[in-house]
Amino acid sequence: MNKLHKGEDIPIKVYMHQSGIIAQMQLEEYVKGVVAAEMPAEFEMEALKAQATAARTYAVKNMVMFGGAGLEGVPGADVSSDHKKSQAWLSEADLKARWGPFAFEKYWKKIGQAVEETRGMILTFNGEPIHAVFHSTSGARTASAREVWNFDYAYLQSVACPWDKGAPRYTDIKEFALAELETKLGTEAGIMAAAKNGNNSIAQVIELTESGRVGKIRVGSKTYTGIELREKLELRSANFTFDSKQDKITVKTTGYGHGVGLCQYGANGAAKDGKDFRQILTYYYTGTALRNIHGS
Repeated sequence: MNKLHKGEDIPIKVYMHQSGIIAQMQLEEYVKGVVAAEMPAEFEMEALKAQATAARTYAVKNMVMFGGAGLEGVPGADVSSDHKKSQAWLSEADLKARWGPFAFEKYWKKIGQAVEETRGMILTFNGEPIHAVFHSTSGARTASAREVWNFDYAYLQSVACPWDKGAPRYTDIKEFALAELETKLGTEAGIMAAAKNGNNSIAQVIELTESGRVGKIRVGSKTYTGIELREKLELRSANFTFDSKQDKITVKTTGYGHGVGLCQYGANGAAKDGKDFRQILTYYYTGTALRNIHGS
């Protein structure tokens, strides 16, 4: 991987998904916009520094100048401002509108400090930038990459996460009428037929993943993966339980997001517990090392 001179500016090309324009900006300025978009600015400084390092790593992994593939389907772009394609990114104007001018000054300065104090730092495994994925709230344990995406990375393993219990989206409850459930899953699931036949077990978990999320589940007469059902029912995570009562199903989820890599609320809890950003990152990304792309 290329090394740069200390202090040298690094350009990154960002596809602005709302306008369709590719904008060039400095990497550290880009990282500030990602941290502001992806993590609450009220968080602890060490959590913000962990997020900044993860965001920078994600970018460097994709940047053409560092040997990355760039943004798929958009020649000339390294990353997108769309969180569905890359990581979320917001401009200073966006953030002033979100926070208001007074809070903007305070939060932008704080985020700037987090980015500056980690300037150039990325996470590596065997000397290469990692896939630094992250999520909001893991709920007890993070998930491994293998159980979510069916490919394995030594640094994206399931680890205990005892620090995120106070997260606002730690648990969630959704109720579905059986007819609504069948509409969402399709008549081939046979939910109404199962109910008419007096089958009390509308849903049954068949298999759990290593982190305790739903691996496979039967709903009606059809079997789904936990991830498939999460998408179809718009659940916050694949860590859920079903409860059948008369003509309703109650689904309780724990956690928010895919669960792989850095847990943002866990990072904040760990920072409150006295851990610094290096300890947080190397805990959630197993076996990784921090390195400066400026070679220092």
